[in-house]
Amino acid sequence: MALKKKPVTGMKDILPAEMQIRDYVLNQIKETYRGFGYSAIETPCVEHIENLLSKQGGDNEKLIFKVLKRGEKLDLETAETENDLTDSGLRYDLTLPLSRYYSNNAASLPSPFKALQVGNVWRADRPQKGRFRQFMQCDIDILGDATNQAEIELIVATTTALKKICPDNGFEVRVNDRRLLKAMAVWSGFAEDDIDKVFITVDKMDKIGRDGVKAELKENGYPEEAAEKYLGLMESASNDAAGVRKMGAILEGVLEEGAAENLAQIMESVAEISGGSFKLAFDPTLVRGMGYYTGTIFEVSMEGLGVSVAGGGRYDKMIGKFTGMDTPACGFSIGFERIVTILMDAGFTVPGGSEKQAWLFEKGMDAGRIASIMKEAMAERAAGKTVLVAQMNKNRKFQKEQLAKEGYGEFKEFYKEELKR
Repeated sequence: MALKKKPVTGMKDILPAEMQIRDYVLNQIKETYRGFGYSAIETPCVEHIENLLSKQGGDNEKLIFKVLKRGEKLDLETAETENDLTDSGLRYDLTLPLSRYYSNNAASLPSPFKALQVGNVWRADRPQKGRFRQFMQCDIDILGDATNQAEIELIVATTTALKKICPDNGFEVRVNDRRLLKAMAVWSGFAEDDIDKVFITVDKMDKIGRDGVKAELKENGYPEEAAEKYLGLMESASNDAAGVRKMGAILEGVLEEGAAENLAQIMESVAEISGGSFKLAFDPTLVRGMGYYTGTIFEVSMEGLGVSVAGGGRYDKMIGKFTGMDTPACGFSIGFERIVTILMDAGFTVPGGSEKQAWLFEKGMDAGRIASIMKEAMAERAAGKTVLVAQMNKNRKFQKEQLAKEGYGEFKEFYKEELKR
């Protein structure tokens, strides 16, 4: 039987043209974040199954690629459930591994700690354009800072990176707070024990709309009056800092003191720092799917697209599940794969590609001449130029076209006979 040449469903081979764009985007992101003082770290792609199934990852916990136990530990005869066969799994995001990392290494890290983490994650999701089962995440997190300075800087740093990568694309940052969402639900008549389930339905607002959310809440057994009151409250809010403060006044006595003012201050500070270079809006329907968020949450959407390109929030309780002591934490993740897809669809060319040279020598050229050409190329590389040296193919035009796709803008040809053209 012939081996399968296509990659596993939901994963893909990356050709050189795309890899150039990926490298460019990644370098722009890293360069920007390092400028804000973030330190690069790395965590293993495999995590303990107990950590992955700790009820903090929302629906992503249903999408884990689990790893079977090895050797004598893999006992098929006595296993009663799937979890008896597994002891680890591929990480579904970078936040939970970061929390474990910080819990294990906090004594060796500064406080607050500003982490930059880039790496692949895996989710057994349904593949679609721009959405894969293996994909890259680019995260920045601030651990140990309970003030809203963390949120302000994360939003500013992430939008700076996005503007650097996609300077011609307008985008909007939408913000909310899980404490506001919870207070709105309680004020509307939902029981506190039901709030997480209510959030799961509200999180579908952009897909099924207001009527769909109301119908699903009713279908799940919640009072229609509570659903209508909740949705009406969301719709009554203006999308600016004043709208946040007004919401705080309505929810007084139900909402945690200072939560509304905290979010309003974040919005005002970000608006002042950014100088209005992007849209900033309070969105009372914003939920974020992860179960670990405890406070401020945010998402970035680009004009003309129906999906977010970045998102994050505050998760002050996660590290405490490892250490027994809560540590303030907040992070932002750029949707790397979606950004790359946007650029590829737009026919993006990596800046500086014209400086890449391809030197092609004729087949059959003597070894001494080839060595001389390669020595000359080494001198050019030492001067900072990119030079590829390769044998000339029979179909030279097609060869050049393929190299051009990889960013080579200058060609130099060498023949056995110097005057040959």
